Amino acid sequence: MQEVQNKATYYIELENRHGAHNYHPLPVVLTKGEGVYVWDVNGKQYYDFLSAYSAVNQGHCHPRLVKALSEQAARLALTSRAFHNDQLGPYEKYATELFGFDKLLPMNTGAEAVETAIKICRKWGYEKKQIPEDEALIIVCGQNFHGRTVTIISFSSDPDAKGHFGPYTPGFLSIPYGDTDAFRQMLEEHGKRVAGFLVEPIQGEAGVVVPPENFLREAAALCRQHQVLFIADEIQTGIGRSGSLLAVCGDCSCEGRCERGPTYIRPDILILGKALSGGMYPVSAVLADDAIMEVITPGTHGSTYGGNPLACAVAVEALEIIQDEKLPQNARRLGKIFREKMQALVEAFPKLLKGVRGKGLLNALLINDTPESSTAWQLCLALAENGLLAKPTHGNIIRFAPPLTITEEQIIDCCRIIEQTVRTFERP
Repeated sequence: MQEVQNKATYYIELENRHGAHNYHPLPVVLTKGEGVYVWDVNGKQYYDFLSAYSAVNQGHCHPRLVKALSEQAARLALTSRAFHNDQLGPYEKYATELFGFDKLLPMNTGAEAVETAIKICRKWGYEKKQIPEDEALIIVCGQNFHGRTVTIISFSSDPDAKGHFGPYTPGFLSIPYGDTDAFRQMLEEHGKRVAGFLVEPIQGEAGVVVPPENFLREAAALCRQHQVLFIADEIQTGIGRSGSLLAVCGDCSCEGRCERGPTYIRPDILILGKALSGGMYPVSAVLADDAIMEVITPGTHGSTYGGNPLACAVAVEALEIIQDEKLPQNARRLGKIFREKMQALVEAFPKLLKGVRGKGLLNALLINDTPESSTAWQLCLALAENGLLAKPTHGNIIRFAPPLTITEEQIIDCCRIIEQTVRTFERP
């Protein structure tokens, strides 16, 4: 037993000794994944209820993704954009047709994609809206999470992400998330200088905060009224996670490829990442129509790895899996079951739990304690002991986001584990 414990301790101590301490992970050392399951170095099996922050929507090591990755890696992995390659064009065609935009700009990470969208938006503001140079503004929402670059943390309200990293990048205004009146007032005061509105359709890192029903639709209408670009950050909420291909699809119930139903809110700029590669490889993208994307010309933006053949081959396969296996529909159906089960728990254990919220298979359980408490952390440790991995956010919220390949039998089993853990849990 001591040898088994030391195996995990060895890897944890190795990270602590040689790595920067920019994360606080659960004390679990993973070595293998398949579908909705992961295994630690001691051989213990867990349900993965975080999915690498929704990057693994297609499940761990999906055989089609493994095949696409290995075959392309053996053929050609990187060319840089100094030359064309035979994977980029087909990927751009597939993705633009699927999501309904003229152009795609390929990048690698989510933060890079957000930075790219900000650059496009500002340049469009100066060249198309005729905003005076260096005066363009972008409106964001409080409690946002778009990444951790210096520009992005400049408009963050998280003191841990922002503290002691100044001076900060100017040019951003913030409104409360979901507050249409505040957005309208901000546009009335600053509209001529506002180039864009950057928003998460659901705030994942903030604790899976779903906005009021009409907020996104009304915000999009206000953007059109004031000639402001509506920028949807779907890095975490997109690619089926919320129960539709995109969270801005609303309650779209189309089968197969999205047909842009009546609830669809069309962004001017769409930002994708995470599950765009099924967790196999860093892939992100910014999509927009020609009238916006044409402000990007040779030399104005780029990336050595952006649009590499390996990324393109994996991304196409990842998107096809989402469609072929009807994962948005699965997320929508099983998400309802999960929230119903969690709501019953909330009602049964009001001293420990105070609410559940979410959409599709992006959900959160609210712990009845302060953000400064360790209750959510201790509950996650207990869940891990019982074979389910999840992680707190904002101190007293537990985010639940399993791979979208999960079955009804598995989701019910996971609800059983959560209920069992809650029933036996004692606060520290």
